Amino acid sequence: MRSPGFSYVILLAVAAALGGLLFGFDISIITGAGPFLERHFALDQLALGWAFSSLLFGCVLGAATAGWISDKFGRRIPLLWVAALFAATCVATGSASNFGFFVLARFLGGLAVGAVSVLAPLYVAEVSPAAMRGRMGALYQLSIVVGILVSYCINYLLRNTGDWNWRWMFVSGAIPSVIFFMLMWRAPETPRYLVKVGKRAEALAILVRIESKEKAVEECAEIAASLSGKRAAWADLTAVGTRRAIAVSFVLAVLIQVSGINTIVDYAPRIFQSAGWTTDTALLSTFFVGTIILLFTLVSFWVIDRLGRKPCYIVGSIGMAVALSGLLLSVVTGHFTGVKALLYVLLYLAFFASCIGPVFWTLVPEIFPNSVRGEAMTVPVLTQWLANALVVLLFPWAFDQAGKAATFGFLAVMCLCQAFFVWRFFPETKGRTLEEIERFWIQRGERRLGGERSSSGVAHRP
Repeated sequence: MRSPGFSYVILLAVAAALGGLLFGFDISIITGAGPFLERHFALDQLALGWAFSSLLFGCVLGAATAGWISDKFGRRIPLLWVAALFAATCVATGSASNFGFFVLARFLGGLAVGAVSVLAPLYVAEVSPAAMRGRMGALYQLSIVVGILVSYCINYLLRNTGDWNWRWMFVSGAIPSVIFFMLMWRAPETPRYLVKVGKRAEALAILVRIESKEKAVEECAEIAASLSGKRAAWADLTAVGTRRAIAVSFVLAVLIQVSGINTIVDYAPRIFQSAGWTTDTALLSTFFVGTIILLFTLVSFWVIDRLGRKPCYIVGSIGMAVALSGLLLSVVTGHFTGVKALLYVLLYLAFFASCIGPVFWTLVPEIFPNSVRGEAMTVPVLTQWLANALVVLLFPWAFDQAGKAATFGFLAVMCLCQAFFVWRFFPETKGRTLEEIERFWIQRGERRLGGERSSSGVAHRP
């Protein structure tokens, strides 16, 4: 049964999730521009890796500051700043006169991408009712996927437009940036942030539009109680329960990158070229890559709130490992062809898009307490951007020097590690309010602390 404010929640989630489109566009537009950049600036393998990863190092800084900014200025206003920075850096990257300027512009663009990766899912989580939060989180991932597919289409359409083709590829990103700015201009602040800064009446007015009045009053009181007597500070991240949630999210953020998703997305044409395809055929194949990601992200809308976060993550990780093992075997047996490479890559991406990507961006904002969500979000998001940057920087070198078999084998093992970690350490959050999830971590931390005290004979009473 739909909530009274179903349409309103969709509107707000779509507005914020459009930041994901810019995220997907910016990290993927270089996929097709890469071969032309390599020739234009005469780049070696390490310089090519730097061209791809410079945006990601900017993401590290953007993510590192976004949590503090979101708790000081809110969720909405910083998203407006991000939209403006997206537009400016798209134009700057496309007009770069030398490689140094290009890298600088990409790095500054990364500030926007890193910030939006914290702010947009945070906004979506805080305006979504518990019963819809999984699907709304998947909407953010869908928006990232749409951005990837749009960038692939633009890359292919502009590939033969002359020496300036790569410039127009980057400049085209200014258009969705302006649309994002306009949508967020009309969006309200999130109810949880409004309660946090003492604007409870405004928060209640928004919640009434999202839920029934009775439920809105109840939820507003629950939010206020969860924030009562608390003042967000970095020291709060070490509180019982919170530090456990942060530790788990940190490991998950590393694993999602070292299991290979952004190397596959960014370097798909390079993988296909190494399997014998021409540049044009490799670029055309990225359209299939983007389409598969889009279709299976739509599948995630059906599974994420039905099957739950944990089963999705385990199944997706094992499926990705199987696909990477197929690539490994085809290389070892000497049957690494363009068609086989494409099929295994599509299988890998189908499992990621339907099970991993949407769940990660749903889990990360929902597992932290209301009082420190902005600061806590910084840890896993900053971590995944740093891991992403290092993996993307080193992939061309590893692919050429360590070899395809070793590279695919390493990524497969990391996928299996990811499945085990989620099975062993992560709770199921399906259907729980953010406040219920907060209580779970506190209780888990207190039980663990009580067990440690009991085993040492200190301060434990029956």
